[in-house]
Amino acid sequence: MNHPLELNAAVPRQSERLGELIEERIVTGVYPPGTRLDEQELANSFGVSRTPVREALIQLASIGLIEIRPRRGATVPEIGAERVCEMFEVMAELEAMCGRLAARRITPAEQAALQAAHLACEAARDANAPDQYYQLNEVFHRRIYEASHNAFLAEQAAMLHRRLRPYRRLQLRVRNRMATSFGEHQAIVEAIQRGDSEQAEALLRSHVSVQGERFADLVASLRDFNAGA
Repeated sequence: MNHPLELNAAVPRQSERLGELIEERIVTGVYPPGTRLDEQELANSFGVSRTPVREALIQLASIGLIEIRPRRGATVPEIGAERVCEMFEVMAELEAMCGRLAARRITPAEQAALQAAHLACEAARDANAPDQYYQLNEVFHRRIYEASHNAFLAEQAAMLHRRLRPYRRLQLRVRNRMATSFGEHQAIVEAIQRGDSEQAEALLRSHVSVQGERFADLVASLRDFNAGA
């Protein structure tokens, strides 16, 4: 089924939207690992020219979500658990730093925005809507990045967070993970609001880390994902 985009939109805007749509299909398994992403087929699917498709693929390749190789074109890479865990290890440290700085620097307006994002996650949890929770979870974490008042750190954290989108989504498939995630958010919000930088740092590091049972769950989810489940 075709999904025409606004053909009058500027190419950069069009390519950004295309990138999001292709990323969504990768995340949901429509394009499983090993899939070759043909520019013309994608252009036909989305009802656009090849130019914004090419730009979108370059953007996705820049964050490592796809691979572009000479004579092979763009493909969705196979996922190795060790590599994913290495990325989560770095993400945990970036998030921890954001939390520590946010606890020290957050403004009243940013506190209100963080609380609003937290309550939105609560509504998604209560509605048992993991896809909605997944999207709102990104907003919650962005509020913390912004509250760090370190633009470079926020930029790096957001970039890696985006790179890990497929795997964060996989984690939410694990039983009770959504409820557990929200409970962890609650403790993080409270630590930031009372200005406890050390606790906020520790809680965010633990929230993102993939160890023990989480590692086993992620490996199992990756195995299914790579099999095109």
